[in-house]
Amino acid sequence: MLWSKLAFVVLCFSSLLAAQNLPAGTALPVTVGSTLTAKGSKAGQKFDGKLMQDLRLPSGAVIKSGAHVTGHVVSIKKPGAGGSSIVVQFDQLQNERQSIPLNVSVRAVAGSNSVFNAGLPSGNNTDQDPSDSWVTRQVGGEYVFRARGYVESDRGKVGVWDGRGVWGKLQPAENCDDSQINGDIQALCIFSTTACGAYDLPNTTLAHAGNTPPLGQVTLQSTKNVEIHGGSGWLLIVNPAPANTVGK
Repeated sequence: MLWSKLAFVVLCFSSLLAAQNLPAGTALPVTVGSTLTAKGSKAGQKFDGKLMQDLRLPSGAVIKSGAHVTGHVVSIKKPGAGGSSIVVQFDQLQNERQSIPLNVSVRAVAGSNSVFNAGLPSGNNTDQDPSDSWVTRQVGGEYVFRARGYVESDRGKVGVWDGRGVWGKLQPAENCDDSQINGDIQALCIFSTTACGAYDLPNTTLAHAGNTPPLGQVTLQSTKNVEIHGGSGWLLIVNPAPANTVGK
């Protein structure tokens, strides 16, 4: 009896360690509830969000959709003659009783309208039809054929719909760093496999993704005022651990 209890404790501890070390290249689709704006936000301001789809780890562990995500504003450049910018960093993923530190970059960010529209039927479907029969359009342009269980682009079938979310392998995209791609099946939720940059954010660009120094710091620039309303969607990618920390 004692040995079985010890084995259970070891198994739980192993799962905890696996969850706390998210593999490099893991995609985390999250929605941020806070509004971030170069005009109104301040350095040090906290923001929060949640995971949009279950995250399956190679260890077999699952981080459930809805897990809490936190971050903070690193710095602000107020709107002026040269435009504006906001630098943000995602800090933690709260998975039930675990707090998992994050070191992530951003592959794509979408305004709240794009997030909302990705959950609506497209084409000949209406919201009167059963939702599992809808065709929906992902941020980045790919289509989800829910009734058939797949995602399609102009390159053919690129992912699957399993009734609870969208899964696929990230693909090379113009102006994106392909080193983020690890070839694994990823939780994509509302994002296309080629989603890259800023969507539905007028006059705003993703100027620094956070996958090069300063690691984890993401810069959004605008010719006017960077303004990202609550309900925005972010496709985060786990950065590799810095070389000097590997094995320590």
